[in-house]
Amino acid sequence: MKSKLSSQILRNFWVIFLLTILATVLAFVLLSVVSRFISGSLVKSRFSASEIIKEDYRQIDASAVVENGGGVQIVDKEYRVVYSHGVDTIGKDQLTIQDFTTFLTESKSKPYHYDIIYQPKGEFWLIVTFPTSIRLDFKLVHNKDASTGDFKQAAGAIAFVVLSYLLILALFTFIYSRITAARITVPLKKLCDGTRLLREGDYSARVDLRLKNEFAELQNTFNEMAARIEYEIALRQKSEEDRRRLILDISHDLKNPLSSIQGYAEMLCQKSESPELTVIHQNSQRANRLLNELFELSKMDSPDFALKPVKTDICETLRQICAEIVPQLESTNFKYEFNIPEDSIYVMLDTGHFGRIIQNLTDNAVRYNPKGTTISVSLTVQNKTVVIYFNDDGVGIPSHLVHDIFKPFVRVDDSRNSQTGGSGLGLSIAKKISQAHGGNLILCEDGNKGCNFKITIPII
Repeated sequence: MKSKLSSQILRNFWVIFLLTILATVLAFVLLSVVSRFISGSLVKSRFSASEIIKEDYRQIDASAVVENGGGVQIVDKEYRVVYSHGVDTIGKDQLTIQDFTTFLTESKSKPYHYDIIYQPKGEFWLIVTFPTSIRLDFKLVHNKDASTGDFKQAAGAIAFVVLSYLLILALFTFIYSRITAARITVPLKKLCDGTRLLREGDYSARVDLRLKNEFAELQNTFNEMAARIEYEIALRQKSEEDRRRLILDISHDLKNPLSSIQGYAEMLCQKSESPELTVIHQNSQRANRLLNELFELSKMDSPDFALKPVKTDICETLRQICAEIVPQLESTNFKYEFNIPEDSIYVMLDTGHFGRIIQNLTDNAVRYNPKGTTISVSLTVQNKTVVIYFNDDGVGIPSHLVHDIFKPFVRVDDSRNSQTGGSGLGLSIAKKISQAHGGNLILCEDGNKGCNFKITIPII
């Protein structure tokens, strides 16, 4: 952003630089045109020395010059001021040759306009003087009869001045563009950094631009938004924690009564074949199972939950877990294939919790697939990570549930029939256990028949 915006500002200032040069040239041209236009209307042009000079200086009428603020002096051949009326910048009645020469040479530097003409018959100089209003002594004169060397030196000097002017103007343009760009890009960068922190979950991020312009309003809006988000997130986290604590407490308080109901119902069923007691026993078993899973899920969501991992050979542990699910698969007429390396691969593992992942995936596969379905478990190593694939060639998961399958209480059976589905917590628990180990549990969407789950555990 910074490079793009600063480059755009720099391009805009280069355009201004070129326009400044063009404006400078046009100003000189316009000044020259206006000077020529108004030169004829100025007093010094209307009352020039050539207009009033006579062969006999006593016949010269200086009244019009004096009335318009000027003056007339006449210097004879002996350098005496024989006539003076109006503005007098000579200030002497008798001049020497040196005085008169100095007056002529220094007339350009004085704030007066002098029109000097010599009358050869009367042998005198007529000097018409007017105070200068504004004078800009700039004129470019070229004479082709001048020396070639002088022309080259003069042209070189002019070129040097023009080039220096352009370089200085370009330097100032560049510096000013960078300063202008920094005043815009630096606040924007700080705002972008604050926004990125918010996006990454740091809701305490605030921006302090120390400005009093429009960016200050944007800063205040950003900080108010961040504060509101932080407050809402804190409320949501507290509400979620209260919910988890409530579920955990309720689950804990209901475990003992339900266990008692299940025990008594089982004992009564053994003494009597009443269908009502059988229903009570089955429902108490299901309620107790659901309550245990809900208690376990809530306990995992609690900040106090922590695994007790130890250095474990994952291959040997997985073989033992697979051996434990074989009776369940054989009793339900499911086929199975295991492909586990004989090598020892060590990871930090809580074996008790890790076994729940495979058990829950197995229960899920057995519950929703027909008899004869093949379940395969394989283990490989990829990029210092153990990857376990748990596949089946059964009915698969409906497409509308693929992205929600790991959420609590999501079931493939939308009717929530106790005979055809579980609690909807098994996959959620399995995913949380894998994440607690520093890995993950995902559903691979490879387009093949059945389900393909991928479990990852980092290698130590």
